[in-house]
Amino acid sequence: MKSMTLGERAGSGGIYLLLILISAVCFFPLLYVVVISVTPEAEIVRKGIVLVPEAVTWSAYKEMLTPRHGLWNAYQVTLFRTIVGTSLSLFFTAITAYPLSRRYLPGRSVFLLYVVFTMLFSGGLIPTYLLVRSLGMLNTVWALIVPGLISAFNLVIMKGFFEQLPVEIEESARVDGAGDMSILLKIIVPLSLPVLTTIGLFYAVWHWNSYFDAVMYIHKADQMPLQVVLRNILLNVQSLNNDLLNEDQPVGTMALQMSAVVLSTLPILLVYPFIQKHFTKGVLLGSIKG
Repeated sequence: MKSMTLGERAGSGGIYLLLILISAVCFFPLLYVVVISVTPEAEIVRKGIVLVPEAVTWSAYKEMLTPRHGLWNAYQVTLFRTIVGTSLSLFFTAITAYPLSRRYLPGRSVFLLYVVFTMLFSGGLIPTYLLVRSLGMLNTVWALIVPGLISAFNLVIMKGFFEQLPVEIEESARVDGAGDMSILLKIIVPLSLPVLTTIGLFYAVWHWNSYFDAVMYIHKADQMPLQVVLRNILLNVQSLNNDLLNEDQPVGTMALQMSAVVLSTLPILLVYPFIQKHFTKGVLLGSIKG
């Protein structure tokens, strides 16, 4: 193995140093949020910026998990939306992308044009709201799932992946008597786990983080997802803190805010490392034509 020259070593060291600095800059906000959520208010006021707290308190988390804030109910709504919404989106995206990836589909170019058209233009906010209302989905979790059931961008990525699968596999399956649905479920899907995992994570993160559609379509407190409840907590945290002070509970404003942020992002942070490895592979395989 050829040894590196002094210049190459210096260049590699500079690249590693740059990556370390970028990682530190990206990691600092997350660390700060977690630290502030467990730091007493008096220490925050005294120091301003706290990286290593002198004392640790879990009062903010205990307060956030009480029933009056509705986080537990919001978690149930968001989990249902994420799990069911992601499953349905993956299913309908797959059964739409598969026929569009077959060149023998009659009118394939026209359907693809319709898909690409929706990536550039939409019906608008008010027509979408009127459609959701006319379908009777207001104040239901289905208003958060059905309107965004299929993403045109994800559909194009999955179609590109399906196009790269060997045609001979499908032809041999047809010789054995398999139909389109059998080929999709028994052959295409098992071979497409990287792109399915990637698109599934795209859908899951979108469902978990989305709040604007819930603000528009949901008006009942017991149907609001986690991000809307978090938004309300962050907006009303000062009045909430005044109530807590009246109850002689030592919970600070910033600790309440940061604990709510941590509780809302923790599930995604726990899941992401296990499927992150499929991200690059799945997107590249669906976007590069072989």
